[in-house]
Amino acid sequence: MKLPTSQSLGSMFIGAIYAFLTLSTSFPIVYSTDTPKSYYHSLFLSTSLADNASVAHNLYMLTRRPHVAGTEANAETADYVLTTLTSHNINSHIVSYDVALTYPDSRSLTLTPKPGHPPVAFDLRQEIYAGDPYADVASQVMPTFHGFAKSGDVTASVTYANYGQVEDFATLNEMGVNVSGTIVLARYGKVFRGDIVHNAYTAGAVGTIIYSDRKDYGGGGKDAGWFPEAKWLPPTGAQMGNVYTEAGDPTTPGWPSNEGCERRDYEEVERLGIVPAIPSLPVSGADGETIMKSIGGKVADEDWQGSDDAPTYRVGPGPGVLNLNYKAKKTIATIHNVIGMIEGSEEPDRYVILGNHRDAWTFGAVDPNSGTATLLEVVQRLEKLQKKGWKPRRTIIFCSWDAEEYGLIGSTEWVEDNRELLASRAVAYLNVDIAVSGEEYSASATPQLDELLKQAAKQVQDPDNSSQTVYDSWASASSSSPWAAVSSSSPSVKIERLGGGGSDFAAFVQHIGVASLEVTYGGAYPVYHSMYDDFVWMEKFGDPMFRRHIAVASIWGYLALQLADKEILPFNYQSYAKELQRNAEELEDQISNQITVTPLLTSIDALSKAAAKINNEIKVIEETIGWASIVKADFTRVREINDRLMMAERAFLDREGLSGRPWYKHMIYAPAKHNVYGTKYFPGIDDAIEQAKRLNTEESWKVVQHEVWRVSRAINQVTKVLSGELT
Repeated sequence: MKLPTSQSLGSMFIGAIYAFLTLSTSFPIVYSTDTPKSYYHSLFLSTSLADNASVAHNLYMLTRRPHVAGTEANAETADYVLTTLTSHNINSHIVSYDVALTYPDSRSLTLTPKPGHPPVAFDLRQEIYAGDPYADVASQVMPTFHGFAKSGDVTASVTYANYGQVEDFATLNEMGVNVSGTIVLARYGKVFRGDIVHNAYTAGAVGTIIYSDRKDYGGGGKDAGWFPEAKWLPPTGAQMGNVYTEAGDPTTPGWPSNEGCERRDYEEVERLGIVPAIPSLPVSGADGETIMKSIGGKVADEDWQGSDDAPTYRVGPGPGVLNLNYKAKKTIATIHNVIGMIEGSEEPDRYVILGNHRDAWTFGAVDPNSGTATLLEVVQRLEKLQKKGWKPRRTIIFCSWDAEEYGLIGSTEWVEDNRELLASRAVAYLNVDIAVSGEEYSASATPQLDELLKQAAKQVQDPDNSSQTVYDSWASASSSSPWAAVSSSSPSVKIERLGGGGSDFAAFVQHIGVASLEVTYGGAYPVYHSMYDDFVWMEKFGDPMFRRHIAVASIWGYLALQLADKEILPFNYQSYAKELQRNAEELEDQISNQITVTPLLTSIDALSKAAAKINNEIKVIEETIGWASIVKADFTRVREINDRLMMAERAFLDREGLSGRPWYKHMIYAPAKHNVYGTKYFPGIDDAIEQAKRLNTEESWKVVQHEVWRVSRAINQVTKVLSGELT
């Protein structure tokens, strides 16, 4: 802390006397003798409060049965979370919504390898393994299916389309392969499965089969072994998941699915193209390979091939012919969000929100209940702090979301249900979907939280190497990672951005503009969304000692404490401005021949100056903190700065949303148009550029220029909010 000058001491003394004389008795001067918040924050991180055994127990209890959204088993997990929160003195309740979901009613897949050959009927069943402790409930695992897949009965020759990306279908077209009228076989791994189905439909396919290739999920070959002896996906393992590319209940777009609400009928949803227009089905690696052997035609490129011992991959179409028959059961099911709260002692109307979803396609030991067990560990530690006298300055809210796997439904409905209250009160949203799936720590955030993320990682010991911190290992891994976005304020770590639609942060960032972050250990794991994602896999391969769970809990909770207790919110918009500057320069290199990005660069320059200005204001206050009396004038000034910091993220929104995607209102971050999992900077501009390159007309490039202006106007609004001054 910088000591004040004699001049500033005199000014502070006069100000304190003035405040004493003018303040009403309802707001007296208080010289606090409370234990400083920093003491409790350090205590939260101490090993004395951590409980590996409790984390393991909670994960075990949450994953004893498969618990798909809308089922009785998942309602039981809601009760378990509610009971656990209540037992730790968290004021909690359940919020239920009636939402559209689909389940498999019937399904079959039959292959005729060549004309005249006997058909092969696939049993489409994931096999239990010897000694499987969950064999008695294996029958409760849903038959493999895609949520929101279209019902249909189609018979057609098969075309292989690699990972089903837009560029993969372009390659097929260049090879002279006609996809129209065929069933596409594609492998998981590069883009969201719903985009694979959509891309196949756009290319003219009548159905889609998506399989888990051994090269990606089986360790690369037959000698790698598989679960339970190794971490790899068994040959009969199949990845389930939804194929709906938007967020929230598709029958209530933009409003909550409360009982008796307005609702589109499902037929209208299908007509509008909100859900897939062709049937699809997930299959195992073994079944995918069998289908692959029936495909002739040209040999696929090397990067389209499988593992070394796999058959040669050809693109078709045919001669193999598939009959895909799928019938969906469409229903309105009740889902349950569990909401808990520790009320703030000084600013109860400011919310720091922690969230994790609870529903799973099967047992969900990694996805998502490693996150749920970690959330309960945070809650348990915070109760211990409360018993020692800690009270948060701001309200902390815990959210256990339902139906995330179907399209972020639980979190989206809650955000839509509480939109205006959250828009005016939410400080930040802290998401953990998968807490642990492997060894590598990573983080994502809106850029004003970059510095806070790094600070938190520096406070926590690496769970796999006691001689270093999480930050140390994170920086080491970041140096070799080619795909993560570089933190604008430090080249030493790489922080991803929250533009994709991969988890429950989407409604907070992309719909209502709340600063958000997400942390995790691991990345991809081979048994993802299969019946082998169980407690045994976690205990053997994911986190045998549950130390990584403890590390995530430490970081997650520390972040929440900083945001809940700091007098001035730890936001830094200079990080945001630097990143926008870099992205704008990249954009200029891409399209400078057609349009001007000068409005964008000008708006970012103004934002940078406003960010520096508010940082200087904060510095002045922090230099005097502890010397000035905490009087009403000081409280009001801090509150006003915090409101500017909190509301600035909202100003990145445009009320009309992205063209053709109105639910997504953030002008800086949104899912990639052809990959829900992918993040796009300036998504409206990016969408317009794609169209302009395809049409190459004067009018289409005018649309790009308009989108540049839209983003510029949004950034100008952020500048005004940070400045806190009317024009």
